[in-house]
Amino acid sequence: MEPLRPAYDGAAVSNLVPALLGARPADWLPEVLRDSPTVVLLVLTSITTGLPPSQHGVTGFRVLVDHGVLNVLSWQSSDRRPPDPFVVQRHPPFLGRTVPVVTKTEFASTGFTEAHLRGTRFLGWKTVSGLVERCRQLAVAGEPLVYAYYDGVDAVAHAHGLYDGFYEAELRAVDRLIGDLRDALPDRAVLVVTSDHGQVHVGPEGWRTLAALGDQMERGAGDGRFRYLYAPRGAAAALLDAATDHYADEAWVFSREQLLDEGWLGPSPSAVTRRRVGDVVLAARGAVAFVDPALPREAGLVSAHGSLTPTEVLVPLLAGRGRA
Repeated sequence: MEPLRPAYDGAAVSNLVPALLGARPADWLPEVLRDSPTVVLLVLTSITTGLPPSQHGVTGFRVLVDHGVLNVLSWQSSDRRPPDPFVVQRHPPFLGRTVPVVTKTEFASTGFTEAHLRGTRFLGWKTVSGLVERCRQLAVAGEPLVYAYYDGVDAVAHAHGLYDGFYEAELRAVDRLIGDLRDALPDRAVLVVTSDHGQVHVGPEGWRTLAALGDQMERGAGDGRFRYLYAPRGAAAALLDAATDHYADEAWVFSREQLLDEGWLGPSPSAVTRRRVGDVVLAARGAVAFVDPALPREAGLVSAHGSLTPTEVLVPLLAGRGRA
């Protein structure tokens, strides 16, 4: 199997928000969206900047920022106080427009929220019914675009994997949520549902250590299925050779230059992105993931994502009119 190069033009998640806002071509969007005065975008993760990773610079779950590795979800750094969110991600969400964002109340004051949702109108929800009612009120008020975030599918997949009753129950619950949203929205509004990644079931047996690299690896970052490896100064070539020798059977092994210059993270990589990406990248090809020694608890995830398989790169885009 060859890695699937993400498409960063046309029908791509990085183009969805700009297309909905009329700033980029939208001929690839479902026809029901054309001429709709109100769109409610229900996202199962975050796609707000309208930019590829090469340009926005948030290149994984854990990112090298200055001299520390930042966990972008908890906003904690490995060896210093957390950085200013604006330093980590400088681009305004929604092309600088004030879009209402309907997401969990507890996310209101996090560093990650400030990094990718600053300047928006934050409207919290504590229950799924609250999400539905927030969206209904905004649609009735005539908001042109409403951004709503729900993390249940992703959270359940990470905790339980894809093959047990919990995941199936979550899919049924999301189906009900989508139905409830359509029933609540006026018929002039269109509900759009998407995600920006798929999931691969890894299980406890799929996690691999990086012990074979020894002191050729100074630190790691990124995600289990898209692991960044950083070499001691001057040793990037030796790390690339070692990673290829030990892990090429289960991962596509990239140098930083190959990954960025070939456009795997998008076009025109910024200087910030070049500094953050590892000297070597392991992109898992099978049902495996690679444990960063600095974060062994990540191996508790039963499913994971972030690599270049079709399962992770290709996502659905569904749209339907409100039924109220």
